Amino acid sequence: MFIHGTRVRQQALTLLRDGAKNADVARQLNVPLGTIGYWKHLDRAKHGECPGNHDPKCPRCDGRDLDLAAYSYLLGLYLGDGHISQYSEHRVPSLMITCDESWPGLMDKCEAAMRTVFPDNSVCRVRKVGCRNVKVYSKHLHCLFPQHGPGKKHDRRIVLEPWQQDIVDAHPWEFIRGLIHSDGCRITNWTTRMVAGERKRYEYPRYFFTNKSDDIRKLFTDTLDKVGVGWTTLARGSDPFNISVARKSSVALMDTHVGPKH
Repeated sequence: MFIHGTRVRQQALTLLRDGAKNADVARQLNVPLGTIGYWKHLDRAKHGECPGNHDPKCPRCDGRDLDLAAYSYLLGLYLGDGHISQYSEHRVPSLMITCDESWPGLMDKCEAAMRTVFPDNSVCRVRKVGCRNVKVYSKHLHCLFPQHGPGKKHDRRIVLEPWQQDIVDAHPWEFIRGLIHSDGCRITNWTTRMVAGERKRYEYPRYFFTNKSDDIRKLFTDTLDKVGVGWTTLARGSDPFNISVARKSSVALMDTHVGPKH
């Protein structure tokens, strides 16, 4: 193995500190690119600039600006199809939103919202069977999503903090959109009616939101009330898990502000 001398290493560091790219320095000095990267890492660590010291600020702990509309949407996604977990080998917890691969547009919107809410953290997609988890790591997840707790969401109380409710009140449609994009859908129902003595098929659009948590369904319907959307509860058997929006004027409002998944 060839060992590069101190002079070559110092030349490389001088070029790097002057703004040269790793690849350009490697070509100029005929040094492997990985060696250049390692030298740069050690030099930055020596001067307290090591990337390992990356410590993104938190809107709750440090007063960093928070995009409220993006957060309201992400909160809706989290309450529907999101969860926070931390494995023993990981230093910080991760937020994962599970997105069906049938809706690539939804996946893009979810990732964009995550990047906006966590601008200094890396966001990735993890492929699963039939879906992908859009994922971000942050030690401040519990600050931004205090609804996290042991067990399933429908087995525990889900209540928004006052500061979260203020955000939802200011950006209700983003919150509704997040809930629909996670646990809702827009479908076309049909029925028959008599027209001039003849029975004809009649089709009409309808939005559904389905969630086992009484608290999350109430957050959804309370927000619908605030924006003037009429709704009803449809039970399957004895389980009132389904919220329906079928009134023509209310569907039109939902179409304007939410729309179908894509």
